[in-house]
Amino acid sequence: MPRLKTKAAKEKLLRSVRKQRLKTITILPSLITILNGVCGFAAIVLAGKGAFAHAGYIILLAMIADMLDGRVARMSQSTSSFGGQLDSLCDVISFGVAPAFLTIKIIEHKLQLLQLNSTLSDFLQRFTVLAAATYLSCAAIRLARFNVENEEDESAHMSFFGLPTPAAAGVIVSLVIFHQETLIKMLEKNSWMYSLCESAIIYLLPLMLFAVGVLMVSRIRYPHIVNQFVKGKKPFEHLVWLLMLIGLMFMKWFRQPALLLIFCGFAASGFVKWFYYKVLNKSEKTSQNTTTAPEISSDLPDIKSQQAN
Repeated sequence: MPRLKTKAAKEKLLRSVRKQRLKTITILPSLITILNGVCGFAAIVLAGKGAFAHAGYIILLAMIADMLDGRVARMSQSTSSFGGQLDSLCDVISFGVAPAFLTIKIIEHKLQLLQLNSTLSDFLQRFTVLAAATYLSCAAIRLARFNVENEEDESAHMSFFGLPTPAAAGVIVSLVIFHQETLIKMLEKNSWMYSLCESAIIYLLPLMLFAVGVLMVSRIRYPHIVNQFVKGKKPFEHLVWLLMLIGLMFMKWFRQPALLLIFCGFAASGFVKWFYYKVLNKSEKTSQNTTTAPEISSDLPDIKSQQAN
């Protein structure tokens, strides 16, 4: 009897597994999502060959694919759990592994050029690897948490808890592109200033990996740019600001600084708002309560005397 029960339980489990087997998928959104992952892989290959700026642009292309796949799926009413899981797996490659590997390779390249002593060089390399591992872990946790808490209703996608992984990758990528393409043109007549700024950006990258990694797993609220500021009927000022940003992006000399300002400004905006409302505003309220408390207590004897009369 126990063997028969065990065999029946196994057959029941196998039948439930067969019922959950995936039979159909939506082709177009899945192809766009896979393009996202392929772009991340291509960025890793380019970073390994030393083409750091090109790797950054490929990651930006992955961001465009990441924006399109969900939009196409919702427009065709073909959203599915398979698409969400595939999107997260590709995001780990493009916005987790690729920016972390890009930072490691560009730091290694810089240390080879500087030829520092072995102790300092070994410390910087290990610190960069630790920062990259932290960033990758935070990106994976952020995506897993999003999959658990995500709702398919479009009205629920007005904001995010934690910095989105594409925005976190954009901070790193915009710094790399600015360093590789724009900085030397801005300071070509001042070699001393260029070397100072170039070293500052390079050594800032591991710290930025730590910072955006913490922001990804935080509970700081970030707005959904498309749903809040573009989609639906919006004030006329939104159109003006959007046209100004698009115009700046098309200016060849301002394209890389505009990317840097947009990504770093977006990442910092959520933290600044959180710091103001949770820390500064809270301290102001407590100070106001302490100043108004003596005034209330001084009025109490007068009220009592009036009641006695």
